[in-house]
Amino acid sequence: MEDPAPLVVTLEPLDDHLIVEPVDEEVETRTGLIIPQSAEAGCRSGIVTAVGSEAAGIDPGDKVLYPKGAGYDVRLGGVTCKVLRRGELIARVHD
Repeated sequence: MEDPAPLVVTLEPLDDHLIVEPVDEEVETRTGLIIPQSAEAGCRSGIVTAVGSEAAGIDPGDKVLYPKGAGYDVRLGGVTCKVLRRGELIARVHD
């Protein structure tokens, strides 16, 4: 019996949703702002990988901050990402 072909799945966010790949390490911006990623931190950072048609002002590749408990965790092909609404974002990080 042949091995089944691997299943390729992608996420396309709808409406004002976006897909964020969390960044797990501590981040220090060019201006010296340190964003901790410890379990005690109230916010997380990540890179936007896809945006829905109504997620205005956010583009793929943007680094963003969001609350620790926001959105939904999704695991695809061994990669964990978050599905968030545009309104759940705290800020865009410019470094």
